Amino acid sequence: MAVTTPIADLGWHAAPFRLKGVDGKMHTLKELSGRHGTLVIFICNHCPYVKAVLPRIIRDARELLPLGVNTIAINSNDDSTYPEDSFDNMQRLAAEMDFPFHYLHDETQEVARAYGAVCTPDFYAFDAGGCLHYRGRLDASGREPAPEDAPRELFDAMRLIAYYGYGPGDQYPSIGCSIKWRDTELAEAPSGQKALAA
Repeated sequence: MAVTTPIADLGWHAAPFRLKGVDGKMHTLKELSGRHGTLVIFICNHCPYVKAVLPRIIRDARELLPLGVNTIAINSNDDSTYPEDSFDNMQRLAAEMDFPFHYLHDETQEVARAYGAVCTPDFYAFDAGGCLHYRGRLDASGREPAPEDAPRELFDAMRLIAYYGYGPGDQYPSIGCSIKWRDTELAEAPSGQKALAA
């Protein structure tokens, strides 16, 4: 089911986490944060919306690195019902696509709930101090990529945050597949922005 991200409640700080990456190591938000900003993305392997924009996510992540911005990708989906999103398949996809960022497994789904993530892809752009300034779409893409000359909304927002410490006034919601929650009774939109132990 396709869902869109809610209107952003900006200004809250990134919740810390400690998650296993496809390199087999545990990583924390503090360790992976960029000098001038951090882009946290909730993605997965199977979602057609993610597949449509994954090459652009990779492109943007590479181009943000010289600006001191690091990207962190997190998969929170229940792989018991969506085996394509398993940790082994995360490792395979990251290797095949040569991800320029860490791809982390949120097995307990606590991080997705802490951030209030609702769909894949779901983008959060934080400044150097970990304050949220953008929660919007990558560009005008949906299940199919937008035209090549479509404005690079997320990239431009993150560059603005890195240079000046604030995001754009106009932000359009991201659209994608709903996060696949383990407990269907708790599958409503998460409350979000609660602290996690690092």
